[in-house]
Amino acid sequence: MTPERPAPASPSAVPSATYRLQLQPSFPFKAAAAAVPYLASLGVSHLHLSPVLEAVPGSQHGYDVVDHARVRAELGGEEGLRALSRTAREHGLGLVVDIVPNHMAMSPRHNHALWEVLREGPGSPYARWFDVDWEAGGGQLLVPVLGAPVGEVLGDLRVDGDVLRYHEHAFPLREGTADLPLPRLLDAQWYRPVWWRLARTELNYRRFFSISELIGVRVEDPEVFEATHGTVLRLLHEGVIDGLRVDHPDGLADPDAYLERLHRASGGRWTVVEKILADGEQLPAAWPVAGTTGYDALRHVDGLFTDPAGYGQLLDGYRRFAAPRADLGGDWAATVRRAAYEVLTHELATELDRLTRVAHRLCATAPDPALRDRAPWALRTALRELLVRLEVYRPYTSVDAATVVTEEAAAEARLAFTVPEEAGAVDVVRGLLLGRYGDGPEHVEFPTRFAQTASALRAKSVEDTAFYRWVPLLSATEVGGDPGRPAVSPQEFHAYCARVQRDWPATGTVVSTHDTKRSADVRAALAVLTQCPERWSDVLTEVTEVTEVTEVTEVTDGTDGTAATGTGEGPPDRQLAWAAWQTVFGLGPADGERVREALLKHVREAGTHTSWTEQEPSYEEAVARFVAAGPCGAPGGRVAALREALAPHIRANVLGTALVNLTMPGVPDLYQGTEREYRALVDPDNRRAVDFPAAGDEGWAGGAGGKAAVTRAALALRARRPDAFGGAATYGPLPAEGPAAAHCAAFVRSGRVVTAVTRLSLRLAEAGGWRGTTLPLPPGRWADTLAPGREFTGHARVEDLFANTPVALLERMETAETAETAETPETT
Repeated sequence: MTPERPAPASPSAVPSATYRLQLQPSFPFKAAAAAVPYLASLGVSHLHLSPVLEAVPGSQHGYDVVDHARVRAELGGEEGLRALSRTAREHGLGLVVDIVPNHMAMSPRHNHALWEVLREGPGSPYARWFDVDWEAGGGQLLVPVLGAPVGEVLGDLRVDGDVLRYHEHAFPLREGTADLPLPRLLDAQWYRPVWWRLARTELNYRRFFSISELIGVRVEDPEVFEATHGTVLRLLHEGVIDGLRVDHPDGLADPDAYLERLHRASGGRWTVVEKILADGEQLPAAWPVAGTTGYDALRHVDGLFTDPAGYGQLLDGYRRFAAPRADLGGDWAATVRRAAYEVLTHELATELDRLTRVAHRLCATAPDPALRDRAPWALRTALRELLVRLEVYRPYTSVDAATVVTEEAAAEARLAFTVPEEAGAVDVVRGLLLGRYGDGPEHVEFPTRFAQTASALRAKSVEDTAFYRWVPLLSATEVGGDPGRPAVSPQEFHAYCARVQRDWPATGTVVSTHDTKRSADVRAALAVLTQCPERWSDVLTEVTEVTEVTEVTEVTDGTDGTAATGTGEGPPDRQLAWAAWQTVFGLGPADGERVREALLKHVREAGTHTSWTEQEPSYEEAVARFVAAGPCGAPGGRVAALREALAPHIRANVLGTALVNLTMPGVPDLYQGTEREYRALVDPDNRRAVDFPAAGDEGWAGGAGGKAAVTRAALALRARRPDAFGGAATYGPLPAEGPAAAHCAAFVRSGRVVTAVTRLSLRLAEAGGWRGTTLPLPPGRWADTLAPGREFTGHARVEDLFANTPVALLERMETAETAETAETPETT
């Protein structure tokens, strides 16, 4: 039976809207405090801060924490945070802080707890902090920092007092070992510096995904939880901060238990979790949180402005143009499956090995003969085949694991074996995962590690690999997205919103974050291509003819004067070309260096021609030359011309995305700078500092009818009418009537606020416009918040509603009569 979800925090503690700030040494607490008057004028209720605890010096993001007990000195320390909090409160704002429970930086010289573990080994009081398999490392913790096998770099290792140094790295020496000859000294330590490439197969500590520079923390241990959360909890209880965003809970041993402990310790403060939900997956009902950080909302908002039929045509055009192999970008499901196999074989091979060892020990020592005589290779194969078939990030203790590790997946996994008896390893592994063979410590450890590995695999294979191989529509390859089915019908969108309002009314919603591959405005532009796939194909044909043409140049070689033939700066491959042209279409006029860096990251993540660890210089140089000569050269003007021709429809998507996000159920989070038009690519491009204006500087934010005006109006309405947007509010679709009804998406909040947006505006224009389509408004008179003085009643003509902008935000003009009728809840 599913446990009842604890009651949420009091309504007064729930934000109406948050504003994310990326803190870094160049933008510390003092700079954030200077921006407070302006941010308060926007209408948000809380500032949302990136991690504030001590991190690796110079860190641009703060997720590489080294000391949970201290607020980061480079940002201004605890005094700086308290000063920011006081300034925020003077302007009516609270603070929400991002916390990182899953991992710390693998940086011994900055991470005191890790330093002590390396010095004292498993006997250190800090050893319980880190998820280390000492037995697998022969009693040593492997540290993958050497640039080559140890024998080749031995001369770069030197003893400096009681410290072992290797270039910028420093490690403590075990007591009494400083005078030993270097080879013996290395053998005598509680750690073993090794070639960085061994991290793939030999590592014996849990990491964040496949990032060896981040070591997993065992917050499931109550003492570790207290030590790593004490400062944040103290700041909560002292009123310095008000709420929490939990980074990557899927990496934890038991997210259910962790969130319950955090809920109790925080006093039930508003908390959202960075949980990526697969299509159709629900957040575990027992979790005592307000909801997710909002990537599920992002998928539904983006999908509302994507044309399903046009996407199919775009996909066909992409396949003709790039001719990708099915498993390397030609078919979404096949691309994901292949990527998962590759990640398990390479980046996560060490995690799969650890799982295999635990499974083999359980089988070898099992009292049940049915588990015995299972070879490690068979268990490894069974684990691999089950892992690649998971369709969600991981199972949870509060959710039946059989709904994740399904019998259908097991049946497919058995096909990997040629001998039926060997295929029994799949049933053994599945039985261990479902708890059918005992509940001892290792019986608990096995499904726990399986779940942690599954989440890392899903993130690496989908978000960090398949998203870069599957490129027919780049706006669909977004965190939390479903690129195989990017379009969302209005009916599906309304059903999603109704569920959110009913089950998680204080959840977060986002459309741009520090982790999105492209900002919402870039994706909004790209979505327009689903409405004109033929025009896109025509432009691609034109620019391809230019960039792929063979140039013939007369060259005198000093002997016979014959002509030499050379090639133009064409794309190194057509999948990359398709992605590159879409990148510059979405971004618009941009510095070529930004595009080059984003595309180099793209090809390295894709891993088909080059990668982060096996870079192919000639390919990467070809990418750089193509970017300079093609998308960011003269041919790019043709794509820019198409973007300019589609500008009204891009604007409709940009404004529609912003308004829907700000008025749908949940608590919207604005990423820094996105209150105005904001075009950014994947990090670090999207983490550039923002120069905030003084409060009331409307020139910075843009004129009336623009994105900034829509944002301000929506935030002001949320602040003014909390009854229309809070946990007790209601949500209902508002269907338009007439020949173009499908192009108007509208909903009503608590009978007091109406949101209406134009969807698929290019298709609308091609069909002849609104042609008398109307939007039946609820009873009463409705004021246009985007154009003061305009009012509507009854069946409003949509053409009039969208006369000034392709979106409308209406507020009910209150009278005694309308206030009473507004209490009637909407239905969906």
